[in-house]
Formats: sequence, C-alpha cells, structure tokens
Amino acid sequence: MGRLRQKGKAGAAKAYVTRSQAVKKLQCSLADFRRLCILKGIFPRDPRHRKKANKGSSAPASFYYSKDIAYLAHEPVLRKLREHKAFAKKLSRALGRGEWSSAKSLEDHKPVYTLDHIIKERYPTFIDALRDIDDALCLVTLFANLPSNSRIPPALVEVCSRLSYEWQLYVMRSQTLRKVFLSIKGIYYQAEVLNQPITWLVPYMFTQNVPSDVDIRVMLTFLELYQTLLGFVFFKLYTDIGLVYPPPMDISKDEAAAGVGAFSLQTKTATIPETVSKKDVVEVAGKKISGKDVRKTIKSIEASTSNMTNSEDIPEAVANEKDDFDKNDIMADDDFVPQPSKTQSDENIPIALPTLKSLMEQSSSINTQLFSPYTFYLSRETPRPLMEFIVRSFGGRIGWPVSQGSGSPVQEDDESITHIIVDRPVQQQQTQDQSQDQTFPHVEETEERRRLRLRRKYVQPQWVVDCINKGKILPEGPYEQGKTLPPHLSPFGMEDGAYNPEEAMEAEGEGEPVSSDEEDEPVLVDEDNRVDIPEDVDTGDASALRAAELKAEAAGVDYDTFEKAVKKKQKKRQAKDQVSDTPPAPEADMRKMLLSGKKRKLYEKMKYTEQKKVQEKETLTKRREQLKKEKKKKTSST
Repeated sequence: MGRLRQKGKAGAAKAYVTRSQAVKKLQCSLADFRRLCILKGIFPRDPRHRKKANKGSSAPASFYYSKDIAYLAHEPVLRKLREHKAFAKKLSRALGRGEWSSAKSLEDHKPVYTLDHIIKERYPTFIDALRDIDDALCLVTLFANLPSNSRIPPALVEVCSRLSYEWQLYVMRSQTLRKVFLSIKGIYYQAEVLNQPITWLVPYMFTQNVPSDVDIRVMLTFLELYQTLLGFVFFKLYTDIGLVYPPPMDISKDEAAAGVGAFSLQTKTATIPETVSKKDVVEVAGKKISGKDVRKTIKSIEASTSNMTNSEDIPEAVANEKDDFDKNDIMADDDFVPQPSKTQSDENIPIALPTLKSLMEQSSSINTQLFSPYTFYLSRETPRPLMEFIVRSFGGRIGWPVSQGSGSPVQEDDESITHIIVDRPVQQQQTQDQSQDQTFPHVEETEERRRLRLRRKYVQPQWVVDCINKGKILPEGPYEQGKTLPPHLSPFGMEDGAYNPEEAMEAEGEGEPVSSDEEDEPVLVDEDNRVDIPEDVDTGDASALRAAELKAEAAGVDYDTFEKAVKKKQKKRQAKDQVSDTPPAPEADMRKMLLSGKKRKLYEKMKYTEQKKVQEKETLTKRREQLKKEKKKKTSST
C-alpha cells in the first residue's frame, strides 16, 4: 500500500506559496521582500492549477516557488535588512530621548550590505554578465538625465553620469559601435563587444519631469543592482585592453561642461616591487643589478610612456600602432592551442574554444575608421554628446563652440575642417546673420572666411547616422542644409522577406513596378500605360491566354508589350510557388496529426506569424502603389 497523500501538503500546494505566506515565512516587510526578489532575480510564477496551488481557494493571489523562498531565507542581504530595521528603531529612540552621543555612535556603525556575491551568483561567467547589461545601460543613462529631487539624490545622478561616460569612453576607444537610430523615444545604439551585441537607449537631452505616480523605489532597487554589475563589467573590459579603471576625471574640466573630455584614459604601467630594496643585488646574465638600477629603469619607462596616454595628442598612425601593441602584449598568453587526445579519434576532437583575441579579430572586417579622413565642427544647435560619441567611435575628429562646453580639440577657423553639422533652416540662419550685421555693422566676411566656407560641406546630423548604418560615406547632396531629408530607416529588425522601402525605391529608380500583387480591377492598361493581366487568367492555359491577347489587341496594346507582361506574370507566379512550400491540405493535416499537442500549437503559431508578416508586406506595398498613383494624379491635374 502506497503512502497516503494529504490534501494541501503535496503537489502544487507544496510546490507553490503565496506572497503573503512568503513574507510571513521570511519575517520581513513587503518592501524588503520586493527588494530581495529584484536583487536575487526571483519573480512570480503561474501554476497550471491555481486552485490546487491555493489549497482549494479561488481568490486571486501571486505565487512563488517554495524552493525560491527557501533560497531567500539564507540570503545575507536579508540579515542586513533585519539589522537595519533594528538600527532604525534604536536610532529613533536615541533621537527621541536626546541622546546625541548614542545617536552618533549608532550612525557610525550603520549596517551596510554589498551585492558582490549576488553578481557572482547570477552571472557565473563574464559573457553572461555582458549579455545582460542592455537594461542596465538604459536605466543608468535614464537616471543620468533626470533632475535631482527629494526622491533622487544628486549623488545618485552623478554616479549614473560617470558610469555612462565610462561606457562611452570604452566604446570610443575600442571602436565597437555598430548601429545608431534616431527614434521618437530617444537614440538607439548598438555596440558589438566580444562578439556580443549590446543595445541601449539614450533619451534626448530635454528637461525631464519625474511623474508622481511612478514608484521610484522599485527603479532604485534595479539601479542599485545594475551599478554593481556595470562596475564589474567595466573593470574587466578596461583591464583587458590595458587601461586603468576607473579612469581619472579632471574636476576643472567637468565643471566647465567638458563631458566625456573630462576623463582621461591611462594605460597600465609597471609598478615598483616592494620586495626590492636599494641595497639588494641580483646577478642577471653575469651582471650585478641592484634595486636602485631597477628603480631607475622603471622610472625611465614611465617617463617615456606618460606622453602617450592620450591618443588624441599623437598622430593617428602612432596611435594605431600603440593600440595594436597593447592588444598583442595583453593577449600574448591568451592563445589556446588544442592538443590532440590519445584516447579520442580525430572525429571526436572538440572544437577550439573562442579566446579574447579571436573574438576581437572577428570584428576587424567592419570599417571602424569610417570618418578618419574627415574633421567635423558642430553648430550651436547640434547635440554635442550624440555627435561627439558617434564621430569619435569611427575615428573622426570633431570640434564645437565654447557655448557647448570647453575642451574642443578643433577650433572654428581650423583648416582641416571638412564638414559643418547644421540643424537649422536656411531662412532662420539668414535672418540671424542679417540681425548680427545690423547689430555689428563693422563685422564683415573676410576673404579668408569666405574661402573656408566654400570649401566646407554643410550637412544635417542625419547624414552622419546614415553613413554609420550603411557602412560607407553617402553623398552629401540630399543631406544639405535646408533640404528635406530622406527617410531615416531603422537598422534593427530587418528580417528576411519583410517589406523594405529601400528595395522599393531602387525598383522605382530602375523603372519597374514596386507592387508584387496586381490590381483588383481587371483592366489591361492603367494610367501608367502598364499592362495588367487579371488574376483569374492562367498564363499556362492557351485558350485563356489567347482571349486575354485579343482583349489587349482591342484595347490598343501591341504584341511585344503584352508578351512582356505575360513573362512578368509567369515569373511572379514561379516566385510565389518557390516561397510557399506548404504541402497540400490533406497531407498537412496528416502531418499535424502526428505531432504532439504542444508542438502542434507551436507550429500553428509559427504559421500564423508567417501569414501575418506576408499580409503586412502586401498591405504596405499596396499602400505605396496607391500613394504613387495619387501623387501622379495631383501632378497631372496641376
């Protein structure tokens, strides 16, 4: 006879606990429970039988795994939260009694917890942590642009700004930026670090208002975890390329709104070993070397490398050689040579693991020096943080006026400036220039300034972004000042078979129709003098084809034009037959019957998604054709 199962003590009732039960078991407040779940990565679960999990009750409740709650019971952070609760009671009692010395002593011994062990638990390897920093970067950049108030202290905003600058410095130095998209929400960036795509969103630099109905405490808990995570990741990334972390910041430049320029990247130098004293003598290769000689040699090396810490102050070729030297020097021991096993055959030899050097060499095919031959200068209305970040990430030089901050490496009268980035209409600039001439009548354009103005190209900021997404330098004509810009298409999520406006524009340029479907009306000649064969006409049936040919002849269409339309119709039908690999209905039904219920639902969901994409593409294509015809009607009527 088997063991009797008691109701409410086995199955789903034992595997799940409600939130109130979890709070009661951990003996903490609801706010502390939420903080623990966020830090440890524990989230509510949806049991298959909610009534069984709730021990027969149908009341709405949030469920958690019992094992997760037992896991939380041994968390060191929970112990610190309990100590902090006791500390708050003692502090309020001391302040109420006026015991200021006791209150000061309690404040000095305030319990503080760290999240280092949680980062190591949640991310066993560095690649795992690198894959999960997308949300961390988004939240850090958001708080870096928020105004400080009673709920958001200024120190927190300063820390977030520093973390965002450190990430930008690494991306600019390693030149790992790949895509940029200017959207309504903000600016989407994508970098490829160690063969891992990292996408984050940066808000525009407008005045942000923090809504009162948003629970900042939950966001601050996530931010607390993400700050620790980014600290670990940045330390690893900086040390792998031989840089000092954290990068030192010049306070005077930061107060002058230098932004990223307030930080300086410094390479690691050899440190003097403490065990070597001046009187120690070591015999190397038959020569006696004392500790004093070692110190002199190290100081000479430091003096020779101190002038090369800033890559902007040295020529480009020297900087590239220095970067290659640093990478080769650091990764010299990173090569992994697989050795054949004596017990395994050649077929069972495992594939060599990717190393840091191999991952960095994979991205060398991308043109990371796209803007290296050019020098840009920003007008006062152009966003400096955006343009400085993307231009320097692709090897270009950039300058800005004093009104946008100090530290500009390029002045306005520099001979090397090739592009002026302007984001204002032409009429507005002309009126401003006229008002300036009226205010200062003695200021006139000299011949030198006129020569500089004519040799430079004035483009809008979208030109820089589109060049990055295309991977090549585009013509500046469509992006000149005052012109209507071409469509700014997103470089993300362009799937195979999806509607691509660029392909449609290229097809229009070649003189071919864009639409893959014919018009619903059975006409033979449309307004563009194009032959349209109705859908019900089978190009493989000779009689139907002959009837369509007679109708076309009666409509005044010559035979060559009709034959071209028939060939185009046949090509389209062949393409549709190749794309649609769906078996006949009876055979498809039989195949679905052999699948399990879970796989059958997944298959139906996949087919539904494919049909939805095809319908969306057809809708957009028809809409484009309709707009094209409406435009031609307007031009013909005018």
